[in-house]
Amino acid sequence: MNPDKKVIVDQLLTRINTSPYVLLVDYTGMTVPQFNEIRKRLRGVGSNLHVTKNSYVKAAGASRGFPEALHADLKGQTAIVFGEADVCRAAQVVKKFRTETKKPAIKSAVLDGALLSPDKVESLADVGSREDLLASLLGVINAPGSSIARAIRAKAEKDAGPLPSEDEAAADAPAAEEAPAAPEA
Repeated sequence: MNPDKKVIVDQLLTRINTSPYVLLVDYTGMTVPQFNEIRKRLRGVGSNLHVTKNSYVKAAGASRGFPEALHADLKGQTAIVFGEADVCRAAQVVKKFRTETKKPAIKSAVLDGALLSPDKVESLADVGSREDLLASLLGVINAPGSSIARAIRAKAEKDAGPLPSEDEAAADAPAAEEAPAAPEA
């Protein structure tokens, strides 16, 4: 390989090695303002859009151990999206931008060494952010405890009548007595 091309492939490989994912998109027909806008949106979620020759991506992918099936998508005008942040957020940005402008088309993706079809990338976009998933998980974890607390409260109200709210209980509680002052030495 030409030494100049080797330098470019090595730089691309360095970028790809720091990213857990690579999305391939077809940017045919995109204007410069559209490119600038999608790059700006992707930077906002910790990702980058990079245009390079397909042969460079093939060489870098071979060095990284990407699946051979990826080569079928490295035809035409291909840009790669990569980053150190959440792949779902990057997929959301690309999907939303495509609904607004009809471009770019998703070709495929590599996530943790596995090849993903465009449909699977679309489903990643529908998953939501990491924070949304953690909030949902917390709700699932808290649900049984909340159910038990409601059942205990309902049983106590049935047996002893309505219970005071937390504010009323705090107001009715006796004030804390002051501790006697220590004798002076």
